[in-house]
Amino acid sequence: MVNLVREAANFGIELDRSRVEQFALYQSLLREWNQKINLTAIDDPDGIQIRHFLDSLTCATVMGDLNGERLIDVGTGAGFPGLPLKILYPDLRLTLVESVTKKTRFLEAVVQALNLENVQIVDQRAETLGQQAEYRAQYDWATGRAVAALRVLVEYLLPLCKIGGHMLAQKGESARAEAEGAAPAIAKLGGGSPAFHPVQLPGREETHYLVVIAKVAETPAEYPRRPGRPAKRPL
Repeated sequence: MVNLVREAANFGIELDRSRVEQFALYQSLLREWNQKINLTAIDDPDGIQIRHFLDSLTCATVMGDLNGERLIDVGTGAGFPGLPLKILYPDLRLTLVESVTKKTRFLEAVVQALNLENVQIVDQRAETLGQQAEYRAQYDWATGRAVAALRVLVEYLLPLCKIGGHMLAQKGESARAEAEGAAPAIAKLGGGSPAFHPVQLPGREETHYLVVIAKVAETPAEYPRRPGRPAKRPL
C-alpha cells in the first residue's frame, strides 16, 4: 500500500492527521461515485493516491503557500489539482470549473463532506468565464490538468490570471514541444516565458512537468474567443 504521507514528504509536503483523514474520505467518495458516473479510469487506492492526490500536491512545490491566494482550476473533473491543494492550504480561495454537470454534483458532495470553505463550483466553459468581469484577470493562479494541448490551454487560463499571477499546466514528456508550439499564443495573450519543473512520481517511468507561465501583460479583449473556438482553431 502507498503511504501518501511518506510520498508527499519526499516532495517537502507535510500532511498532518486531519489532512490524511480528509484524503481518505475523498478517496472513498471518489470510488463510490465512480461506480455510478465515469469520473476516472484510475480507481484503485494506490493509483488514486499517487496519480491523483500526490500528482496534484506536487503543484505546491512551485506555487508556494497558497493560503489567502485565489486559484481557478479549469476542467477540474473529479477535482484535480484544485481540491488536494485546498486540503493542503485551507485558506485557499478556490474556484473549480467543470462543464459536465454530473461531475459538479460529485464536487459539491466532496466539498460538503470535507467541510471545505471558500470553494466555488462553476458549471460553465472557461471561454465564457474569461469574458466575465467576475472571473477575468482575477486570479493569482489558474491551473489545468489533462485539459487540452498547451496552445489551447493558454487561451483558457491566461485571461483568468491577473497581471503578476501565473498559470500552471501539468504536462507529460511533450511539455517542451507543446510550449514551443504555443509560443505565439502565449505572447499574444500576455504570458511570459514558460518555466519547466520536472516531477517524477513513484512507480512512474515517464517524467511529468509543471509548466508555469507568468501573466506579464493584459490579455487583449477579444480573447478568449467563443466556446469551442480555441480548440478548433488554436492561436
